[in-house]
Amino acid sequence: MSSAKKKKANKKKNSQKKNNTNSVKQNEVKKVEEVKCEEVAKKEIDKKELPEKTEEKQASQKDQEVDKQEKKKEPKTEIKSESKELTIIESKDEKPEYVQEMLRKKKRKTIIFVLIVISIFLVVAFSTVFALLNINNTKIAKGVSIKNIEFSDLTIDDARKNLNEILEKQLIAELNIKYNDEYSITLSPAQIEFKYNVEDALNKAYRIGRSDNIILDNYTLLATALFGNEIEIDYTYNEEFLNAFIDDFNSKLPGLVQEPSYYIEDAKLIVESGKDGIEIEKDKLKKQILDSISNRKLNNLSENYSQVVMVSTKKAKASKIDMDKVYSEIHTEPQDAYFELDPYKIYPDVDGVDLQISLDEARNKITGNEERYEFDLKITKAQKTIKDLGTEAFPYVVSSFSTRYDASNTNRSTNLRIAAEKINGTVLLPGEVFSYNKTVGKRTVEEGYKDAKIYADGGVVDGLAGGICQISSTLYNAVLLANLEIVERRNHSFTTSYVAAGRDATVVWGTIDFQFKNSRTYPIKIEASVKNGIAEFKIHGMQEQQEYEINILPRTTASIPYATTYVDDPMLAPGQQVISQAGHLGYKVTTTLVKKLNGVEVSREILSNDTYQPMKAIIRRGPVVAPAPESVQ
Repeated sequence: MSSAKKKKANKKKNSQKKNNTNSVKQNEVKKVEEVKCEEVAKKEIDKKELPEKTEEKQASQKDQEVDKQEKKKEPKTEIKSESKELTIIESKDEKPEYVQEMLRKKKRKTIIFVLIVISIFLVVAFSTVFALLNINNTKIAKGVSIKNIEFSDLTIDDARKNLNEILEKQLIAELNIKYNDEYSITLSPAQIEFKYNVEDALNKAYRIGRSDNIILDNYTLLATALFGNEIEIDYTYNEEFLNAFIDDFNSKLPGLVQEPSYYIEDAKLIVESGKDGIEIEKDKLKKQILDSISNRKLNNLSENYSQVVMVSTKKAKASKIDMDKVYSEIHTEPQDAYFELDPYKIYPDVDGVDLQISLDEARNKITGNEERYEFDLKITKAQKTIKDLGTEAFPYVVSSFSTRYDASNTNRSTNLRIAAEKINGTVLLPGEVFSYNKTVGKRTVEEGYKDAKIYADGGVVDGLAGGICQISSTLYNAVLLANLEIVERRNHSFTTSYVAAGRDATVVWGTIDFQFKNSRTYPIKIEASVKNGIAEFKIHGMQEQQEYEINILPRTTASIPYATTYVDDPMLAPGQQVISQAGHLGYKVTTTLVKKLNGVEVSREILSNDTYQPMKAIIRRGPVVAPAPESVQ
């Protein structure tokens, strides 16, 4: 080969070698970039892979990491040429878009983290400073109120004093319970022992902002100061007293429903049909009374504050006569009286009572619409009565009480004697309940009752069996002194002359009864007598281990003035006035029963809260005298 050709071939060979070297360099740079892109892409794909491919992806990633480490260990490839030295380096081109997005997200997270840390620091710092400022505060938080009265920045003692003074005004104000302008009566919260749970409310108020959590306390104090916090105050009342008040009010309504009743008289069973009428919606009235007291605006009360509660009634149908029930109550077999000393027990005599006709015949007889049905009875007397047992069966006088009456008023005296005789000798076994109306029976002319003065229509009028409430009132006091349980008792509409206000017990056939239970361990026997102007009851029995000394203490809490009515009477001389009816004040009376044992007081309880209406004065007056005309000069 010629020298020129040889030189030309070498030149061509060197050129190809240079081109190959450049190609290798470009391929290796491209490879490095592809490897890096694949690694980034794989990382992004791995994040999006489903859970079930996790293990496979992790294995692949480990392989790639190994390859990457091996490549890092390889020396840098340097390619030298005639003109310069080339070194493989990373590309300085702009990063891909997804890489930039990742960096932006990381930056945002960092900023948010820093802001959260700063916020927590500020909250903790503020809470600490706020807590330090309030750590020694002994007052109720700002914005706290009870019954819409704010008690902010008061100590619990000052708040108690203020709240009690405010509530006292509320609990003095009375309710006027009214029915259709025909009948009304007042009720004070004290009558039903209405009381607020002041201490509970104050403790709740004081505890606001005083938990073990500083941050929560600070938030609570700020929220209370900005928006307020009304503390609910609970109350209690004597449900038995409220029910008794409502029952008493209901019993005096005109047109009240009357349930069927019966009584035995002269070997006859008298069954009377009931009468449809009205009755109070008791649950509704109870809610009205409690809501009216508890929802009063305390800051609007005045000395003359008064609330009216209108009583709503509903029509009520009387029950049908249940002849089976009546028969089961009256039917008895005769039994002689006897007693045992060890253990002590008395078995009273029982008369045998049965219908002269069969029960089926009695049922058929009451299928009509009669107001009254009579059935002849077959009475079988016991051979030995309880009176025949003698004083050895009732050796101890548990209690006694007497009242005076006008013996010259023969009609009234007769009524007292008849009622007392009905009760005399009655024996009550332990747990047995005495009913005045059932024992005395219906007051009729046939029984011998006379007309005498009674309370009616706001005054004193003549009425059949007038005066027998003196018997029920006298017995009531003997029962109280015997420490027996009272089941039912009502006070009169007006005060009486024979017992103090608060110590009376009125009765009305068919509507108002006086009942008590023998709550002693042993039987008792009632002895009644009416003679020489004195009505007296004694309760006999067996002495128990503890016999209490009983004191009955009525206390007048308010008086009610009476009105005066003038009636023109042409039969009187001009200007003359005659008192037809003396006026009497009305009263509110609270009666307390005190028990003592060996001279030491052991208990004190309120027996009743009674209201007695004022009795108007009625004055008859003669014609008004016209003034004489002036003479003309």
